[in-house]
Amino acid sequence: MATVSLQNLRKDYGGALAVSDFSLDIAEGEMVAFLGPSGCGKTTTLRMIAGFVAPSAGAIRIGDTDVTGLPPERRDTGMVFQRYALFPHMTVAQNVAFGLEMRRMSARDRKQRATEALDMVRMSPLAERYPRQLSGGQQQRVAIARALAIRPKVFLLDEPLSNLDAKLRVEVREEIRALQQRLGLTTIFVTHDQEEALTVSDRLAIMHDGRVQQVGRADELYERPANRFVADFLGRMNFYEGHLGADGFETGKGTLMRVADVAAHPPGHAVTVGIRPERIVLSRLQPVPLRTNVLPVTVTSQVYMGSVIEWRLRTAHGDLLACHTHNASHDPARGLAPGDRAFACFDAHDCVSFH
Repeated sequence: MATVSLQNLRKDYGGALAVSDFSLDIAEGEMVAFLGPSGCGKTTTLRMIAGFVAPSAGAIRIGDTDVTGLPPERRDTGMVFQRYALFPHMTVAQNVAFGLEMRRMSARDRKQRATEALDMVRMSPLAERYPRQLSGGQQQRVAIARALAIRPKVFLLDEPLSNLDAKLRVEVREEIRALQQRLGLTTIFVTHDQEEALTVSDRLAIMHDGRVQQVGRADELYERPANRFVADFLGRMNFYEGHLGADGFETGKGTLMRVADVAAHPPGHAVTVGIRPERIVLSRLQPVPLRTNVLPVTVTSQVYMGSVIEWRLRTAHGDLLACHTHNASHDPARGLAPGDRAFACFDAHDCVSFH
């Protein structure tokens, strides 16, 4: 396996900037997710690493080798495409062995290597089937086996689960993560799905408009986002525009909150404050003790989401607030209905400010 170093990568298409000044070092055996909305530049970056797109500027190193000018077949990368790209006229075994044949490996060695790769993804019993005879999840496993058969230094996955149904996505992503850890593969995983990125990666690189917004572990990005885009894209958050007063943060509508990380700023300073819905405790009868903020609210609506209930609330000054509670018999919000009055309680340290 190898380290990957991206140095000031840039890609523009006739004046349209797709990726701007992307720099990142990926450690050997690390799994990093490129996460962002459609058109943010994550797939373009992945294709530059693979060699399918030439960068307009910058450099790419895999291990000790500068691969910026090398063709894909000389980069020691294995790529799993979003649409799998299996050859319909070839069997599963032939698909997996194809890359090995292009590398002029002997027939005996190709067969052995393909069998090993299919064993890794539990597809050996279906080696003689054709892609049309496989389910979506099985086709995905074949695509993974084909990429692994060449024993790449770097494993690249471009939205590999987007064509699978919800339950199968969870199953296959867990298999990918387990396989990556077992083999110690240096892996880059492109996705627009927050849950996928949070659950499979060691670190995430959040992208927007071709630029990296923040890089870090999932908990770092979720708990302390660098800017409003990261906070809004990675999970849900209530945002409030306002200013700092003598008694704390005051929203534009007049709701007063205590926010821990704005204490150093002078009164009158304009600021945006965010609070995650799950950090709010909703209490029917009385304020929750030891909470810094206790806001009297009125329930405007309730959305049943299975294990979680989303409450939509309105403060006395008219600010809207979303709150997530567990669907449990002991929850203090249980029994509330639209029109009821309650208390929204949260800590000052759970608020995040953006300047």
